[in-house]
Amino acid sequence: MLSTLFRSIWHLGSFVKFSHTIFALPFALVSMILAARENYGWPGGRVFGLIILAMISGRTCAMAFNRIVDRRFDALNPRTAGRHLPAGTLSLSSAWTLCILSAIGLLIAAWALNPLCLWLAPVALFLVCFYSVTKRFTDFTQIWLGLALAIAPVGAWLAVKGTLLLWPHSLGGTGESLRSWLSGSGYVPLSLAAAVMLWLIGFDIIYATQDYEFDRSQGLRSLVTRWGPNNALGVAFLAHLFTWAGFVVVGFLSGFRLAYWIGLTLILGLLLLEHSLARRKTPEAINAAFFKLNATISLTYLVVVVCEVWFPWFKLKVY
Repeated sequence: MLSTLFRSIWHLGSFVKFSHTIFALPFALVSMILAARENYGWPGGRVFGLIILAMISGRTCAMAFNRIVDRRFDALNPRTAGRHLPAGTLSLSSAWTLCILSAIGLLIAAWALNPLCLWLAPVALFLVCFYSVTKRFTDFTQIWLGLALAIAPVGAWLAVKGTLLLWPHSLGGTGESLRSWLSGSGYVPLSLAAAVMLWLIGFDIIYATQDYEFDRSQGLRSLVTRWGPNNALGVAFLAHLFTWAGFVVVGFLSGFRLAYWIGLTLILGLLLLEHSLARRKTPEAINAAFFKLNATISLTYLVVVVCEVWFPWFKLKVY
């Protein structure tokens, strides 16, 4: 019986591509750590658990909804015909049940965190699910998806702080006071959210190039079908350059030092490698660029931020 339960959980996890949680979750954790910086990044077990619940629930709801509304197109596309719903390995009722329960899980987590999170939770659910229908009426579907992913760092910050402080009450007249205020202000999660949004736009364009011909034949819209694969890849490259610039802004706002800048140098190399692979336009290269490299980027970013927050005594500056 236990083995049957594990198989069912594994089956549902593969249905919503649970492994892809690694894209958004590290950035939510980064924002959480920065919001709780005065306590070495630890907001307490209760808040930490609720953030994890909210992240997993929100992403599961969005992914299940995406699979439900796209099942007809998935069945027609040779690349996706083997997915659970078109292949018949998961029932539509089970998919809807998972989607609804996940939405309830996010609302419960938001309710338990603070009133602001609860008020914003329905907005978050709308944004993460609405992306799935945008390809039917707009070319800018990647931007909608980027906005959906950008919710993660802002939501985690609000879970800890309960507010976005964008204007200081008093700074005391010193540069150090300004730096201290900036590191705890709402500009940090907003800058991180902008970087995450651009990062997602870039790598989703890369992913969408493999469905260019199919999407055009079915009237599905995206930046790739709008501009063609080559031009779209150019846009993706620019998006990733601005992503890196956004990470730089977060570093300066947070007063980070050597570990962070070493990490950003590595991330820049990974982004360049990602686009080198994407230009090959083979399924193997695109999958490596899409999943492996971006998973490495998000985890690298989490590790270097953890190092900066856990070891604030390391004083070597690079600016």
